[in-house]
Amino acid sequence: MKIITVHELADFKGTILIPVFETHVKSLVPIEFQGVSVSSKVFYGKKDTSYHSDKYDCLHLFIGLGKTPDYKSVFTMFRRISLRNKEHFNTNTALVLPDGFQAGLAEAAFSGLLAGTYEIGHFKKTDSHPFLREGFELALLAKGNYTETADRAFRIAKAKLETLRLVDLPPNVATPQYLAKWAMEAGEKYGFKTTVFDRQTCVQLGLDAFLAVAQGSAREPQFIIMEYTPDNLTNGMKHIGLVGKGITFDTGGLNIKTAGMLHMKSDMAGGAAVLGAMQLVSDLKLDAKVTAIVPACENAVGNMSFLPADVIRSYSGHSIEIIDTDAEGRLILADGLSYLTKNYKPDYIVDIATLTGSSVATFGYECGALFTNNESLSKQLQQAGDDVGERVWPLPLWEAYRQDIESEVADVKNFSGKPVAGAISAAKFLEFFTAGHTAWAHLDVAGVAFGDDEFAKTKHATAFGVQLLTKFIENL
Repeated sequence: MKIITVHELADFKGTILIPVFETHVKSLVPIEFQGVSVSSKVFYGKKDTSYHSDKYDCLHLFIGLGKTPDYKSVFTMFRRISLRNKEHFNTNTALVLPDGFQAGLAEAAFSGLLAGTYEIGHFKKTDSHPFLREGFELALLAKGNYTETADRAFRIAKAKLETLRLVDLPPNVATPQYLAKWAMEAGEKYGFKTTVFDRQTCVQLGLDAFLAVAQGSAREPQFIIMEYTPDNLTNGMKHIGLVGKGITFDTGGLNIKTAGMLHMKSDMAGGAAVLGAMQLVSDLKLDAKVTAIVPACENAVGNMSFLPADVIRSYSGHSIEIIDTDAEGRLILADGLSYLTKNYKPDYIVDIATLTGSSVATFGYECGALFTNNESLSKQLQQAGDDVGERVWPLPLWEAYRQDIESEVADVKNFSGKPVAGAISAAKFLEFFTAGHTAWAHLDVAGVAFGDDEFAKTKHATAFGVQLLTKFIENL
């Protein structure tokens, strides 16, 4: 999709998208655009409403913004319009931005339009969305120049589309090797370096916690490392480390799941968010050095599966008692965090994972759980999330919770065995493997990375985290 700026639409024929701010249901002044008038009794710009009018050889599609629209609501509205009305975009299409439309909201609108081209039917024969066709141009009528805003918005949407696809693909397609290949190809395309360790290399390096989870599966585990270095790297430039959980399917291991296994292809959504963020950071050419790790493997049931009561080693050298094989995500993240801190020494570390049902029980499906002992980092992540509609909220990492991961037979255990404070004890476990890093944060996104919404009939990906991580890095 390309944007072409126009100065008038007097002779335009096709579909015109007209976002409008909310007036009032009893307003005496109708909403009007070039002779098309809409009474407030029919439509007055209320959030999540729209109105169609076919007149003067044009389909006028009025879009309600509400009184005080935010980034997420605008993105969602325009994604909805794009998805639900694609038959109307086979002809010329124009977008009219209202006066006073902020650049951030315009970014959300442009990004939403392209995101609306996504559908989960990857294995169904369907016609491509008009916006994806080569040469498609969106005419833009607005006061001001939004060319750079649109370009940025489309880059954001493309990264999200890739992330959505990775998470929604079935587990026999989106295998660890598939993710590794994706990272290699994306690195070549967007400009970051990718290194992948196979099973044998991981054995030689001592990534034992990662390998313990992977050993029950016939699929080759892949320890993916991505490095983005800006062209204008300076000594004072920040270095950010990211780690994403890449469990491409989670059976629970020998502590096999008794419910919800159908959706466990989504257990790599944290890793996918990191992959998408690396694409976007590189595509936007941000002024920061970023090193990202995605340990990718399956947690399967087989004759080599690791066992409850096993004691395994880790890359850090610490021993881990296995209480529950379904608490596997924290094991691969532990090796990812240890490898990152030891070999790259970033200034900031953020890990992201669909880690616990406990975080869902606490926050539902509204936000992710945030854990950090660094107050400044906490505020920065919260602000970045608020800015782009991917919200996170803090939970404590008090030392009192450390007892939940203390083991009598090893340095640490992977599960408290208690039905309470599950997200917190998981975060305390990860903290143990950060080597005391003073600017580390953990994001538990189990409730917001995959779920139900209006854009499909079944549970599907959200791409939560891609823009949050990118915005956080951009703001540093």
